[in-house]
Amino acid sequence: VDYERIKAVGPDRAAAEWLLRCGAKVRFEGFDRWHHDYNGLPTGPLGRYKIQAIDATESCIMYKGFDHLDGLKYVEEIKFNKCIYIEDICLERLSSIENLQASLYMMEVVSCGNVTDKGVVALHTLRHLEYLFLSDLPGIKDKQTTVDRLQRALPRLDIALDLD
Repeated sequence: VDYERIKAVGPDRAAAEWLLRCGAKVRFEGFDRWHHDYNGLPTGPLGRYKIQAIDATESCIMYKGFDHLDGLKYVEEIKFNKCIYIEDICLERLSSIENLQASLYMMEVVSCGNVTDKGVVALHTLRHLEYLFLSDLPGIKDKQTTVDRLQRALPRLDIALDLD
């Protein structure tokens, strides 16, 4: 993580650069289309573009880069789909980010083989989470207990499961 770069261009731009370099896509606040081309990132005044959604499908993002997410205040949606480097420690780290606790309301974790019950339960600190889709997670061993713990912590949470 290049902390000088984050200071120079702001957290959203630096995070977008990292995510796109890793093969993820971002959608900025006020835009309908997803950005996936690093060279096509919009330019403009510092802080003008705020990341609203992250689609990390088949990307190579991993724990080492999660410091990029600390300054993001407007992320409402995150999709981890077929992310081979996403593991429990990533979900724990994500859940510890105060800005994301306040903004994130939709999340998908699909076909991430290194995610277990421990990582999913860590999501309980995302107090505004309203929708969580979990699918094809062989590391989930105690589905009912995990879901019950999340529901107790987040009564408004709608959990969709495809774990069999």
